[in-house]
Amino acid sequence: MQYFSGRFKEKADKLILDFHSSIGFDQRLYKYDILGSIAHVKGLAKGNIISQEEKNLIEKTLIEILDDIENGKIKFSIAYEDIHMNIEKILIDRIGDVGKKLHTGRSRNDQVALDMKLFAKDEVKIIQSFLIELLDEIKILGEENLKTYMPGFTHLQKAQPISFSHYILAYGEMFKRDFLRLENAFELMNYSPLGAAALGGTTYPIDREYTASLLGFKGPTLNSLDSVSDRDYLIEIMSSLSLLIMHLSKFSEDLIIYSSNEFNYIEISDGFSTGSSIMPQKKNPDAAELIRGKTGRVYGNLMGLLTTMKGLPLGYNKDMQEDKEAFFDSVDTIKGCLKVFIGMVKTLKINKDILLLACKEGFINATDVADYLTIKGLSFRDAYKITGEIVKYSIENKLTLDTLSITEYKKFSPYFFEDVYKYISIENCVEKRLSFGGTASKNIKIQLDELTLFLKRAKENLLNYI
Repeated sequence: MQYFSGRFKEKADKLILDFHSSIGFDQRLYKYDILGSIAHVKGLAKGNIISQEEKNLIEKTLIEILDDIENGKIKFSIAYEDIHMNIEKILIDRIGDVGKKLHTGRSRNDQVALDMKLFAKDEVKIIQSFLIELLDEIKILGEENLKTYMPGFTHLQKAQPISFSHYILAYGEMFKRDFLRLENAFELMNYSPLGAAALGGTTYPIDREYTASLLGFKGPTLNSLDSVSDRDYLIEIMSSLSLLIMHLSKFSEDLIIYSSNEFNYIEISDGFSTGSSIMPQKKNPDAAELIRGKTGRVYGNLMGLLTTMKGLPLGYNKDMQEDKEAFFDSVDTIKGCLKVFIGMVKTLKINKDILLLACKEGFINATDVADYLTIKGLSFRDAYKITGEIVKYSIENKLTLDTLSITEYKKFSPYFFEDVYKYISIENCVEKRLSFGGTASKNIKIQLDELTLFLKRAKENLLNYI
């Protein structure tokens, strides 16, 4: 910041100005920089470091600058390097030497740390609001599809029948964890670095508890050196976002597979599909594919910041300027993906008849045949072996476990009776898995009740923040 310094004899080279400058991307922090400055100037006045009149003039002018920025009346300059110095220069231009008092007892080190925390707090809450909206849609699908049966998969092979509610609520659990991870990151970062100055605090009598409360923090950070060098909160949020987009990517992969002609379990609406430039029959799940593709981008941002931070000496270093573009890109990418994904889920069509038909192929009730024999008195291992032989026989004779006659069943074991057909019906296979967390409707209703309660608390939490 040579423009405010008496240390340098020569002007900075344009090359270093361009290379050094962050105004091209950190200008989006303007609101948080001004809010932080208003809190700081109030703290200066409270400590009698500046007069009440000076405080009023600076605060009034900062509010005017904020209004002018939001109305497009201000153009930032690369000559002043970053958003902090741009706003301070505009302030000084408007009110003269009184504006120079704003930076008393403050460094850009605690200033940028404060701006990023304020920005990150708001972004976390915005992303959580999208997660609430997504979970609301998942809850609706869960309530509507208690008796919609579908194959459950392992190794992408049909395994056992489940309900679509059970399937969709599995993703509900993932997104609940994503919400809670972001909440944890929010709580850990909710302490104000303002007043830490460059690294060792300030000699001025600034009440850090007061300025922290003005800005909605729990309190001030405890160690001034950690305050200016900490970027853990950004890394933790980006890690949480990486898990969140991983879940979106997994879900997108399911939608891509299940909407293909080979499956046709679900249909993505035309509004979230595209056509081919040459093949008129095509309906491509581009939105889901793009979300899946953007996952690598969010992972890359996380790895980039982790790598930047891993070897820095303690204290502020210019390398840390690299946190902004990576963090901005991650939150923007996540918000864009969530908006699109919520729209896809809202308009998703479930092909219930095809799902039920798919349950009757692939021997997905074979485990239930083995369970039937076990209940009749055989050991599970013997029952498992016999069932495998029955499946082999059925494949060779183009039969299913439902179309195999009781006479044929008895060839494999005398323990089979007519009640086997009811026992291995798809509905019964789903409904008799009563162990907690299993597929039975009783358990699904517990999950839905828990999700309802979770959403109620989450919405209250969000309203309290707003």
